[in-house]
Amino acid sequence: MLAALRDCGDRPAVAAAARSLSYAGEHAALWLAAGLTGAAADPARRSAWLRATAAVAGAHLTSMAVKRVVRRPRPPDGGGRAALVRTAGRHSFPSSHAASAAAAAVAFGALLPRGGGRRLLPAAVAAAMCVSRVVVGVHYPTDVLAGALLGGLTARVPTVTRPRTAVRRNGRPV
Repeated sequence: MLAALRDCGDRPAVAAAARSLSYAGEHAALWLAAGLTGAAADPARRSAWLRATAAVAGAHLTSMAVKRVVRRPRPPDGGGRAALVRTAGRHSFPSSHAASAAAAAVAFGALLPRGGGRRLLPAAVAAAMCVSRVVVGVHYPTDVLAGALLGGLTARVPTVTRPRTAVRRNGRPV
């Protein structure tokens, strides 16, 4: 799987798209910007957007902490090919790009309106970003899978731990 995905990077259009996704996801920048944009554009649910954005940041930070413990080296240059992007660090497990992307897909997807496929957009971009990390040659598929699982679980924490507000029949909080 690693070799097959890495071979996709030999096609110029795929390599350009994978590099773009990798750069956009660096330090969760794309996802943090999307969450803050959601908070600004949806004042009625601003706090929900900010919680979701915090979950994305939390997933990214958690994955970075796990990397410092696991310390798995990035894939070696395969077949004389160097990675298509530079990385901020030497360790690959778990993928922080995948963690923040999966967290965004879960947290932001829940805030988007139903219908028209809008809820699928964060998941589609997140999936492409996850695959891009293998295509550019800086992660093993297991790094990406672990990062995505970590991100998806981290995104659920604010939902699970946030206290529920009791609501009266007229729809107002108690």
